[in-house]
Amino acid sequence: MTRFHLLRLSAPLLLLLLLASAALNGCYYDNEEDLYPPPAVVVCDTSDVSYTAEILPLLQANCVGCHSGSAPSGNINLEGHANVVAAANSGRLYGTIAHLPGFSPMPKGGSKLPNCQIVKLRAWINAGSPNN
Repeated sequence: MTRFHLLRLSAPLLLLLLLASAALNGCYYDNEEDLYPPPAVVVCDTSDVSYTAEILPLLQANCVGCHSGSAPSGNINLEGHANVVAAANSGRLYGTIAHLPGFSPMPKGGSKLPNCQIVKLRAWINAGSPNN
């Protein structure tokens, strides 16, 4: 065989090897957890919920704007610990914020509060609504 014949035979073989190599290098397997990581787990610590640190800022940011003053919305005044405790003891505070059936969902016209804030409110109420 001449060199020319060897080149004719090896060219298609070389091309086939190059294509196979490219195809094999293009295929790989990824770990599903690496491709689609699970959502971050949010920890909601309710072990020591404080009125001053958590409940009052929540109410001031979402409730007191409408539920204060001489004519509070829905006749529910959330200014001061005593008023908040009264709303908590009646069940209205938690019912409205948690969007429970039979209660007007609050904040009015806004999105439901994050679950952790609702859980902290519930934990504070269950602890006796302390002024801490």
